[in-house]
Amino acid sequence: MGTNLTVLTNRLARIIDRSRVLEGRITNAEDGARTLMANELRTLYGRSHLIHRAITLSTSSALLVCIMISTLFIGAALDINLGKPIAGLFVLAMLALIGGFIFFLREIFMATSSLSKGRADQFDQ
Repeated sequence: MGTNLTVLTNRLARIIDRSRVLEGRITNAEDGARTLMANELRTLYGRSHLIHRAITLSTSSALLVCIMISTLFIGAALDINLGKPIAGLFVLAMLALIGGFIFFLREIFMATSSLSKGRADQFDQ
């Protein structure tokens, strides 16, 4: 989970860096270039929202796992049967992790799709 969060935050940082560069250049660009930059910015904003959701769900999953482990220790220390809450926490953690991976996959598809379109636009000019 830690590696997953590292990858996601690095991708978000790259998206933010690229957005800042484009936002700085767009005001001085010619009309054709401004249109291309605006399209790329829209794509970057969409990607950032997907990555943000993936980070939120992945972090939630990690927190649920921490709560689950704490519940395991509390149940063992106090000799209480907490099997159902532990199972519920595990299922929620896995659903959050799956959701995070789904948003991550959607962001990857969006990034590769925009890359393909960008290359095609370059060859058309």
